[in-house]
Amino acid sequence: MNKLNLSIGILLAIATSLTHATKTDDVKAKVLQNYPATTVSQVNETPLKNIFEVVMGKNVAYTDEEARYFIFGNLFDMKTQTDLTTTPSNKIEIGFPSKERLKDAVKTVKGNGKRKLAVFSDPDCPYCQQLEHNLQSITDVTIYTFLFPLESLHPRAKGTAISIWCAKDQSKAYHEYMLNNKQPQVKSCENPIDRNIQFGGSMGIQGTPSVIFEDGSLIPGAISAPELERQLQEANKKVNGGISK
Repeated sequence: MNKLNLSIGILLAIATSLTHATKTDDVKAKVLQNYPATTVSQVNETPLKNIFEVVMGKNVAYTDEEARYFIFGNLFDMKTQTDLTTTPSNKIEIGFPSKERLKDAVKTVKGNGKRKLAVFSDPDCPYCQQLEHNLQSITDVTIYTFLFPLESLHPRAKGTAISIWCAKDQSKAYHEYMLNNKQPQVKSCENPIDRNIQFGGSMGIQGTPSVIFEDGSLIPGAISAPELERQLQEANKKVNGGISK
């Protein structure tokens, strides 16, 4: 009886997976049928019934099953304050920072911490704060945050960055500021902020946030949680053959 129940469970799981794939494939076919000149790279289901996300080059829209009505813009879960919209691929290959360089970053370990992510972040950058909210649902990753204040835009950011670095618990101070706007205690100590600015500049980083995955690919901007997870999985496959080390 247990074997029978297990077999039925597996068959139901496969059927559900195939149904989801069929739905998105059908919507993609409808989009291409209705708009033959459109290039569609992804069609994803959303938490909204019968509403699908369509990624078309650098544009993202939401449509119905018939691909008749389109809404352009981002989809937010206001309960969790999460941007659910996929970030269209805008990858740049720059290489992952070396172990020596990573010593200059605020280290945050989530879950087993086996996957790796590096982020260049200005503490006073609104998009960096949005990225941190998006990262809350991501686990099994070690995040290295290079404090990268853009003083021309945020004159107080460097002082905040130094205070975060000099805090007893750097990760806690950083996240309390980014997520809850809790000011870190003003402190001064030897810090890598100027090195981070020079390092980022040497890598061609001009804005924040800038996210570097383990395979060395960089994507700028407040990447959505689903896209962060997808890119982490893709990078892990490239670096470790899909096995987290």
